Amino acid sequence: MLSDAAGLPLVVGVSAANTADIEAFKPLFMALPLIRSRRGPRRRRPDKARADKGYDSAELRAWLRRRGVTPRIARRGIESSERLGRHRWKIERTIAWIFGYRRLTVRYERSANLFAAFLTLAATLTCWKKLAT
Repeated sequence: MLSDAAGLPLVVGVSAANTADIEAFKPLFMALPLIRSRRGPRRRRPDKARADKGYDSAELRAWLRRRGVTPRIARRGIESSERLGRHRWKIERTIAWIFGYRRLTVRYERSANLFAAFLTLAATLTCWKKLAT
């Protein structure tokens, strides 16, 4: 799942159980929509990408820089886990909002398409609830 700075889910995806986080990041990032609003300037892809140590890779950092995005990825063995909560709590809160829908806490569907549909529906309802208030 990718979220904005406020923690609203922008893109969700389903992958295999043993897929590395780095491999799932690129397709999700490329799926980010270019949103146009009625008022104000056109919105574009984000300027920064924040991630935890599971996404630490020189290849991923170079890939983000080629797209004009500043990587803010924690480095393994260098940065401590104490500063992790400074920005990480937003995505953790978003995951808690999504898991508030009981059907998603345990995966009962065998088909990945059905689970992805329910996940997308939950993300849509979460955005609608948070933007309506």
